[in-house]
Amino acid sequence: MNEETKQLIFDKIKAYDRVIVSRHIRPDGDAVGSTMGFAHIIRDSFPGKEVLVACEDYTDYVSFLGREDGAVPEDKYKDALLVVLDTAVLDRISNNNASLAKEIIKIDHHVDIAPYGDISWVEDFRSSVCEMVVDFYLTFKDELTLSKDAALCLFTGMVTDSGRFRYVETTGDTLRLAAVLLDAGIDTETLYARLYLEEFDEIRFRSYVYDNMKTTENGVAYIYVDEAMQQRFSLTREQASNTVGLLGEIKGSIIWLAFIDYEGTIRVRLRSRFVEINKLAEKYHGGGHVCASGATVYSREEMEALLKDADDLIKDYKANHFYL
Repeated sequence: MNEETKQLIFDKIKAYDRVIVSRHIRPDGDAVGSTMGFAHIIRDSFPGKEVLVACEDYTDYVSFLGREDGAVPEDKYKDALLVVLDTAVLDRISNNNASLAKEIIKIDHHVDIAPYGDISWVEDFRSSVCEMVVDFYLTFKDELTLSKDAALCLFTGMVTDSGRFRYVETTGDTLRLAAVLLDAGIDTETLYARLYLEEFDEIRFRSYVYDNMKTTENGVAYIYVDEAMQQRFSLTREQASNTVGLLGEIKGSIIWLAFIDYEGTIRVRLRSRFVEINKLAEKYHGGGHVCASGATVYSREEMEALLKDADDLIKDYKANHFYL
């Protein structure tokens, strides 16, 4: 079925003179990498087409991949195909004009809880949407072009969304597709320096996190990154969100959470080993993958309720399973 869906998507792309590409709000590396990489492929393969990356917010995290086109004028949508990548539900598209497009294609790797689009290609077993874009390129490689710029965007999304190829969704196919991008000649030394080298203040912040993190009775590790903490260490939203990654190597803490003050709400980053946490995220206004999800709570009381539910999950899992 997915081969047929990919063919339908390819035929639609060839049929339109204007292709607009969008991704989700508050983007991560996969969202930016997949939209930019996909746009590069279509633009390089079909020079006569107008290809726009329409997104209404921005991130400094992977700004080295290049700038998107921002908000695209409404009149551009009338006869346009909109391709939305890495976006599970309509209300998370970083494009207020999405509904104006003549047709919409959804390409995503999240659980398909809210289908949308005239054509939908969803593979929730994939480690990233960038992985799917590389698969799409290979399916039609006789007619598509993969430049070094496209490969860099797609590899960036793959490496960030797979946790440097460590998350459970990483498969042999993931690595084979990554090899296609490496063969295009990308500079991984520079890429990893851009992604993972830290300013001195970031290292000081990491030390502060380890001093101030807490654990629940059964081992949920968590940190609350409030506005004061963000200001004290001059954290961007991405840096604050990435705090969750600092808590993932504590033996016995098989669920770890970061709560981040964000414009009057508290954003939650949920991660786990072995334990399925996406249902927990869905209970608290979110969702995502089995072991990597996001949620939102609206008070300290709701934050405490989420922590209790996470603690109960660990308690139940440890009572019935082997764990590290």
